[in-house]
Amino acid sequence: MRTQVAIIGAGPAGLLLGQLLHKAGIDNIILEQRSASYVLGRIRAGVLEQVTVDLLEQAGAAVRMRAEGLPHQGIELLFGGQRHRIDLHGLTGGKSVVVYGQTEVTRDLMEVRAAEGLTTIYEAAQVQPLDFDGPSPRVRYEKDGQVHEIACDFIAGCDGFHGVCRASVPAERIRTFEKVYPFGWLGLLADTPPVSDELIYANTERGFALCSQRSAQRSRYYLQVPLTEKAQDWSDEAFWQELRLRLDPEARERLVTGPSLEKSIAPLRSFVTEPMRFGRMFLAGDAAHIVPPTGAKGLNLAASDVGYLAHALAQHYGERSDAGLDGYSGRCLARIWKAERFSWWMTSLLHRFPEAGAFDARVQQAELDYIVRSQAASTALAENYVGLPLA
Repeated sequence: MRTQVAIIGAGPAGLLLGQLLHKAGIDNIILEQRSASYVLGRIRAGVLEQVTVDLLEQAGAAVRMRAEGLPHQGIELLFGGQRHRIDLHGLTGGKSVVVYGQTEVTRDLMEVRAAEGLTTIYEAAQVQPLDFDGPSPRVRYEKDGQVHEIACDFIAGCDGFHGVCRASVPAERIRTFEKVYPFGWLGLLADTPPVSDELIYANTERGFALCSQRSAQRSRYYLQVPLTEKAQDWSDEAFWQELRLRLDPEARERLVTGPSLEKSIAPLRSFVTEPMRFGRMFLAGDAAHIVPPTGAKGLNLAASDVGYLAHALAQHYGERSDAGLDGYSGRCLARIWKAERFSWWMTSLLHRFPEAGAFDARVQQAELDYIVRSQAASTALAENYVGLPLA
């Protein structure tokens, strides 16, 4: 088997890249070690920046998002028992975000890829990127007891934090930066109307809370919890009771509870790999970087990575220029580190850290108060939240 670009990983990054390449007339095959149903079963966030929305439009995968996505022109910061609105739209000259679940993004991309008759190989075992330092890379995998190989021009590693692509790079050629946070997010998904039309980010003495949503009738809530906690030890009633304690009186009154559809705990970490190119293999998305979810940057960074990579590959095949490929890692990392900074800052601003004392809590409150009273500070938050422009 032969293709121009072999994409490893059928999450949203790999699927979006495949569709963008197809639109540019570039042949590609996607390999995924899990089943399609497993990939769709992963519950993730879904706050989309305009850059991501534009790329989904370009990929021909935005019809349902346009119909069902929820445009958000602001967010609310809750501290000191009161909510304060950050006017994203007004502070950024008309920009906003769209709330649309990552699972739905993945489903849409799967469906348009299937409709185009493009090749995606699910349940591919023992995937190995090979010879990516030379002119003729290939990918070996097992399927139904048989060993197969795909010859290709380039390999795109979109296979996530635990994937094989980054792990295939010799340790001396790669540098990693990591910060692990001493708490996690306990998340609950429920078919209940959201407590607010906009997302609420809460800083409270009991810890952080986030009130989010997937639709007008499906809500997603999060609580900061110690890493020692287990999701199965939290009953639905215990979750709702703790959430009530972290809300303001109006939100507490409006909160509609119900049985959970899904409940899990996600650890928080910041992680970056440098560089993101190794010969003819390029890393994208979670294979190269992780952000804490506080700034809603994970999916959006993955989308901007594959946007850069798709453009660079189109330039290579269409214009016989490798300028985009040569500049891929640097362009991505410049954007990634800004998003890492913002996500770290939001996490530090809103969470209670185990080692923090009364002084730290007062500094948090002072900074939050400054943000909502200063147009310059509010604008800086809003500009980062809606997404910085592509360089």
